[in-house]
Amino acid sequence: MSTITWLGHAAFKLESPEVSIVIDPFFTDDRLAAQAEEGRVDLVLVTHDHADHTGSAADICQRTGAQLGAIVGTAERLQQAGVPQEQIIFGGFNMGGTVECKGARITMTQAYHSSMSGAPAGYIITMPDGLVVYHAGDTCLFSGMSLWGRLYPIDVALLPVGGVYTMDARQAAMACGLLKCAHVIPMHWGTFPILAQDTEEFQKFLAAQVPGCRCVNMLPGDSVDFSR
Repeated sequence: MSTITWLGHAAFKLESPEVSIVIDPFFTDDRLAAQAEEGRVDLVLVTHDHADHTGSAADICQRTGAQLGAIVGTAERLQQAGVPQEQIIFGGFNMGGTVECKGARITMTQAYHSSMSGAPAGYIITMPDGLVVYHAGDTCLFSGMSLWGRLYPIDVALLPVGGVYTMDARQAAMACGLLKCAHVIPMHWGTFPILAQDTEEFQKFLAAQVPGCRCVNMLPGDSVDFSR
């Protein structure tokens, strides 16, 4: 069994008995920041170099000794921010590459967005128990998502739905159809006034377009257990 905790915005913690992974550790309050480091952190993944995604990545790696996974360029920038070089997996990796950490396999995918360094990315994470989680990063809808749905049996997709800077509700629902994911957790909404403030519209589009996909609507700090 694996546990997924939404830490607000695009930040998540994925935990199993073998490994603990934190993704895009940007936090809007101290409670969520503390929750990210409860127990242990083995790996920090960063999707792209924007402040609301790099967040506390360097600090967490320094405090916990966690490894860092990020694309070449962004990895170098985070090293300059204080992440010890020996903690950065391969000094950074790239699109299509797969790395391992304590039984978890992490494959970097493309995303369509912007980034202050490197290129924006997403991750397909296969947990030690076989649960497959796709974190899209910040992105628009793109047809290549259908390839991930064919290559990987995606159990849970973590998708932005807030619009303006990423996919909106309608596009995110269509992404679920391309990905053929069993569950979706909406993210990147409600953090700032400019973003969608709830997921109701997304849930309506999802029910109409992909009725077989279950929306797991979470609030920051919520955790849900998943098993294959």
